[in-house]
Amino acid sequence: MSDTTEALATFDFPAFFAAVDEARRSQGLHWYAFADELWDLSVQLNAERDDHPLCGGAVSRLGARGETSCQYALYLLRWLGDPPETFLVGPAADVGDTRLPEPGPGSRLRWDLAQLHAAVDEQRRDQGLTWVGLADHIGCTPARLTGLRRARMADLALAMRLTQWLRRPAADFIHPASNGHRAELL
Repeated sequence: MSDTTEALATFDFPAFFAAVDEARRSQGLHWYAFADELWDLSVQLNAERDDHPLCGGAVSRLGARGETSCQYALYLLRWLGDPPETFLVGPAADVGDTRLPEPGPGSRLRWDLAQLHAAVDEQRRDQGLTWVGLADHIGCTPARLTGLRRARMADLALAMRLTQWLRRPAADFIHPASNGHRAELL
């Protein structure tokens, strides 16, 4: 790992999961009731769609996995009312206002990974970096970076390393998505 990689803040997944679990227990929710509560945050959108990606068992196993996708994490972050920057450790860049958008019951929060890719690509070119050079700096493979252009999912740790490298809040790349607005993100 290069010296520059260590200079970026990282997402502390154990602290994130501990905060979720503590808040869940303080409200007396077992995992399946918790998943239902997460799901009900978008009750209007759910009535329009025939999908249900949340399962209490899967949510409960996130702690053992030690990671999650950036999209799945948004259900939990929305419920907590915290932006992902809350759980950064190390030298975090001051990125300004980190508040997440408030999507309401007719939408859910989604990362726009194509938008993130475009911002990364622009800054990469401005700094004269190749994809290989940037991947070394970030601490991942070049394919993980170039694949963001068409990806629907990415791990949260990578997304947060990139927003820190860009010196921008994650919220710049997170939008409410509904069947009628930014539906391509669903």
